[in-house]
Amino acid sequence: MTDQQGDGRRDLNMSASEKDTPGPTPNAAQIDAIMAVIELGARERLLELIADLHEADIADLLEQIRPSERRRFVQTLGPALDPSILSELNEAARDEVLGYITPDDLGEAITDLETDDVVYIVEDLEPETQAKVLDALDASDRAVVEQSLTYPEYSAGRMMQREMVWAPPFRTVGEMIDWMRASDDLPDRFYDITLVDPTMAPIGLAPLSRVMGTPRHVPLSELMEDDLTIFTALQTQEEVGYAFNQYHLVSAPVVDEAGRLVGVITIDDAMQALDEEAEEDLLRLGGVGDESLGEAAAKIAWRRFPWLAVNLLTAVLASLVIGLFDAAIQQVVALAILMPIVASMGGNAGTQTLTVAVRSLATKDLTRTNAMRIIARETLVGLSNGLAFALIVGVVGYLWFGDVTLGAVLSIAMVINMVVAALAGILIPIGLDKIGADPALASGVFVTTVTDVVGFFAFLGIATALLL
Repeated sequence: MTDQQGDGRRDLNMSASEKDTPGPTPNAAQIDAIMAVIELGARERLLELIADLHEADIADLLEQIRPSERRRFVQTLGPALDPSILSELNEAARDEVLGYITPDDLGEAITDLETDDVVYIVEDLEPETQAKVLDALDASDRAVVEQSLTYPEYSAGRMMQREMVWAPPFRTVGEMIDWMRASDDLPDRFYDITLVDPTMAPIGLAPLSRVMGTPRHVPLSELMEDDLTIFTALQTQEEVGYAFNQYHLVSAPVVDEAGRLVGVITIDDAMQALDEEAEEDLLRLGGVGDESLGEAAAKIAWRRFPWLAVNLLTAVLASLVIGLFDAAIQQVVALAILMPIVASMGGNAGTQTLTVAVRSLATKDLTRTNAMRIIARETLVGLSNGLAFALIVGVVGYLWFGDVTLGAVLSIAMVINMVVAALAGILIPIGLDKIGADPALASGVFVTTVTDVVGFFAFLGIATALLL
């Protein structure tokens, strides 16, 4: 994509340096003023209020307001809506906002964006609408975007930008600088020059910082960093984000099946992918899908319903365990009062271990090499906390009901359930990961089920044996 500004279509045009400089985060008074202007549909005043805001902050505002307000915001701006805002929106808000923009306006807007941003904006459009939008691009840019769209969603091929700077290693620093100064189609932002062999396979990177500080006659091969991380276009964005974070990358080349250079990924896109993966794990641990604050209640309720239904089934299973000991509960009413303590403590302990395990799997810190050591450590943690809380609840049970045996039952059940909770919290996500399932998606329900069933069974079973 070129850096041309078009024909004055947008009132929010800024220079590249201005757009890269974060503006002030809107305060409560600014937000109130923006919302009031939206109600009035005062386009010029709205442009004034958001002129100094960074596109990421405007995107955050769009995600946080109600759908009706979001629609009025977009329709008030009309063609003046900065397309960079669209690339900052989460998927749910992006898809909704795109429904308020005509294909002609959208096609005209995206001509100023880099290919990775264009791909993100148009990837989920209906084929007919997508084709109409892409018609606004010149032939070469459209071909590049369409090729990126052939790669799987959430892959390196979708993330990469096709605008890149590459050169043969024998080119000198002076020749490279002269070429870059003469080029009118450089990426808006880049950090390295990718050096390639005659087959277009990347062989190293020449950082711009070294290029600019080296005499003109020196060949780029002498500046080359050959400790190169290369991604294939089919690798997942999770793998990309992990590698950038693990190896402190700033940019990295992407190759096709034949090993030829097809694009580059820069740190901003990689960190966004890493953030998305971390957010996804966090939401899935709670049985929550991809949702935003501005979404309608009906959509959110429908997304949450399946896991709540699964949780209902597991709750019924726990109730069936309790039903096995209904005679004991009738004879010793104190059991009904005390048994939630055991199950609740086990559930919380299991969630603690589960959170650590899922995050460690995502960051690849938990591996086959250290799995047994971590399992042993978590078991020891569960046993230690179980013994500590067993002493506490045993004394509480005795002081509450004046029954030493009842206190002992509560203590023994506490130790058992805390150890089982620790084991479930680590073994269940490891097991799901082994079979190729997402450990963040289903682990919470399974761990809760285990701790409830074991907690109730241990407490009521031991009570039946010792008290009746």
